[in-house]
Amino acid sequence: MLQSRALVIALILLLSTTLSEVQSKSIFEKDRRELLAIPETIASYFYEAVNKVSPKVSQFLTDTVQSPTVIAARQRIAKEAAKVSIMFEQLIEKIKSLWYTRVLGY
Repeated sequence: MLQSRALVIALILLLSTTLSEVQSKSIFEKDRRELLAIPETIASYFYEAVNKVSPKVSQFLTDTVQSPTVIAARQRIAKEAAKVSIMFEQLIEKIKSLWYTRVLGY
């Protein structure tokens, strides 16, 4: 029980330090590549934490991530995330346009 509490506290501290670095900009100021890098950053920190605890488990994670099925899934997710990101940028531009024309009257 004590070990699981310590692990939870360590995980919270790890995520609190890493997520503050990732979320330092407004979402409107971020580049698409930065948004796609957030999951990679989280996975990297997770791998480093697991590697410190158990190198065998980290090797299993590495082997799993490098399997063709996972690589294909990651590529598909990245492709779809890029599409969503472009659509989100277009939506933000439309909202800005409506705000300036309808609300502010420019």
